[in-house]
Amino acid sequence: MFNLNERRFYLCVGHRQDMATFLPAVLRGGVDVVQLREKVLPPEALITTATIMMTICHDFDIPFIINDSPELALEVGADGVHVGQDDATVAHCRDLLGDDALIGLSTHSPQEFTLAQLQRANYFSAGPIVATPTKPGRLGTGLDYALSCQAQSDRPLFVTGGVDASNIGSLVAAGLRHFVVVRALTEASDPEQSARDIRTALDSALA
Repeated sequence: MFNLNERRFYLCVGHRQDMATFLPAVLRGGVDVVQLREKVLPPEALITTATIMMTICHDFDIPFIINDSPELALEVGADGVHVGQDDATVAHCRDLLGDDALIGLSTHSPQEFTLAQLQRANYFSAGPIVATPTKPGRLGTGLDYALSCQAQSDRPLFVTGGVDASNIGSLVAAGLRHFVVVRALTEASDPEQSARDIRTALDSALA
């Protein structure tokens, strides 16, 4: 099983026509965890995309995680699943996927985080710390929430919401250590260079 303690740069991405070139590019740039988060793709196309991504991730020795669906994760042989507060339970995911699967759980409030720590998840996410188009209708939780979760967590805590090369250093300086990146890579004109810029800023801040 992959150890997420030292993996700090988590890409969340939906289906892309250029996945076969996009994903290797950002992995070369320094991404070290990948999640497929796709809400609208038909099941057959979703399986195809997941299979392509899993093959690439495993070629790079990178964990590949499916959003929402432990059944899809099981079907394609993904390394795990990430669920939200209204998705399948962590207990169901664990029963279906087994002890070695990576299971992540989203949290957006102190109450959710307190309950999350009682569950058999491998990691948590906190945020989005600022409002983001990838989570329409959800207000930002603020930096203090993420820092509070970080202080309490006995497992890796990945922070979501607007993370990019310009702010990741200050987030590290504040005390955060694990980050989910979306638009800074998925909307980049040069995804590999953008990933490398974020990785360099992250490693520099950690050093």
